[in-house]
Amino acid sequence: MKLNEMTWKELLDTKHTIAERIFDGHEYPWEVLGEIGSFIESLGSLLPESEYNKIGKNIWVHKSAKVAPTIMMAGPMIVGPGANIRHGAFLRGNVIIGERAVVGNSCEVKNAIIFDEVQVPHFNYVGDSILGYRAHMGAGAVTSNVKSDKTLVKVHAEDGDVATGLKKFGAILGDCVEVGCNSVLNPGTVIGRNTNVYPLSSVRGCVPADSIYKSQSDIVAKEVREEEKPEVKEEAAPEAEAAKAASEAMAAEEAPAKTEKADAPAKTAKKGTKKSSLKVVK
Repeated sequence: MKLNEMTWKELLDTKHTIAERIFDGHEYPWEVLGEIGSFIESLGSLLPESEYNKIGKNIWVHKSAKVAPTIMMAGPMIVGPGANIRHGAFLRGNVIIGERAVVGNSCEVKNAIIFDEVQVPHFNYVGDSILGYRAHMGAGAVTSNVKSDKTLVKVHAEDGDVATGLKKFGAILGDCVEVGCNSVLNPGTVIGRNTNVYPLSSVRGCVPADSIYKSQSDIVAKEVREEEKPEVKEEAAPEAEAAKAASEAMAAEEAPAKTEKADAPAKTAKKGTKKSSLKVVK
């Protein structure tokens, strides 16, 4: 995955987040991680009171969101329309949770942008990360946001390493990424749109869009199976036309016989009617 494939425009459809404007003036998505808190503070004060409940100093929760009474949360934070925050979630601040997104039981989220319809449903940790539209993390999948040697995180692109200047940087998931259960996304991981990661994976570096990640040495492009369907239809089309023609021919042959049979009772009925009328006259 080359560096020009890691811009936020390549990875994310920002129409699906209330944080769309945070990306203005930036090229790569990890560049906004240090700005999430201040962005929430400025945006939250503009949110309509008729739609959002303000909790404490800097937490805004949409009135249609479902928030379990057993969660722990700290600001600044915005929870969008229809979001579902379930039992035991721990929201540590600097968090934007998108429309109809799910943060499930025993999940921990910190300094992250969760786009609309993202699912982080069971025992997940998401820290210093961005999860694109409809991304999904399987049960137990986590982002690791700090290197074991505590050095600054680099992004490992095909055309060279990129220094981020960040000590804490988890992962960037493009739109519609699927991460399998109990996988670990190591610091600085970037995954392109529509990619699937096998369960129990340890992902390091960058994974191209439209791929299947089986292991670090086994990443394959997804097959476009939809292209096979028109070929099957084209081959079957002559047989279907022949069957249709045969059916129409049989219907045409049967039509005269049915007409004759239908006429006979009609004539009988007419004769019977005349006899009945004569009897009535008498």
